[in-house]
Amino acid sequence: MAFGVFGGTFDPPHIAHLILAAEAQAQLGLSRVVWVLTAKSPLKVDLLISDLDFRLDMLAQAIKDNPDFSISRVDIDRSPPYYSVDTVHLLSQANPSEELVYLMGEDSLNDLPRWHKPVDFVAACDSIGVMRRLGEEHTNLMDLGALIPGLTEKVRFVDAPLLDISSSEIRRRAAQGLPYRYFLPPGVFEIIQARHLYHN
Repeated sequence: MAFGVFGGTFDPPHIAHLILAAEAQAQLGLSRVVWVLTAKSPLKVDLLISDLDFRLDMLAQAIKDNPDFSISRVDIDRSPPYYSVDTVHLLSQANPSEELVYLMGEDSLNDLPRWHKPVDFVAACDSIGVMRRLGEEHTNLMDLGALIPGLTEKVRFVDAPLLDISSSEIRRRAAQGLPYRYFLPPGVFEIIQARHLYHN
């Protein structure tokens, strides 16, 4: 049995996140998907992000209707820095009878050489599910594998619909008064509206 790990700042979580997680679960045969809300990404140190409590509330709203989705506090209830290699080790220790499949986008796969201890990270994962967008140019896995031993054997590709939706685009639209309501689950939109997130 295998479970997926889907990490991010989720500022905010949107429908593309949900579609990608559902596609990964179906195509990789995962029993469930654990969403890891990162308090602060080591690769986004200069990015202003919303308060953790707001993001936690939004993520809970986004996934509440799917019993196969849950939130892990592994990157909340410990001290920074929040390196993925440590996250994977902690989740594996907590779930020793299950295989761990780390889910990422193809952009993150290309960035993997910049991650903290990428070789150790790859070794700690049973598999790495890479969500690639249909119609886009794909990663040269052999070149990456030459930089990170063991990577090519771990990668399992997930073909996902081409959805040009991002958290940064939603934040921009909210700030500029442009429509963004239908990019989000209704509960997430309501939190943003009620708390005036991203509007200034």
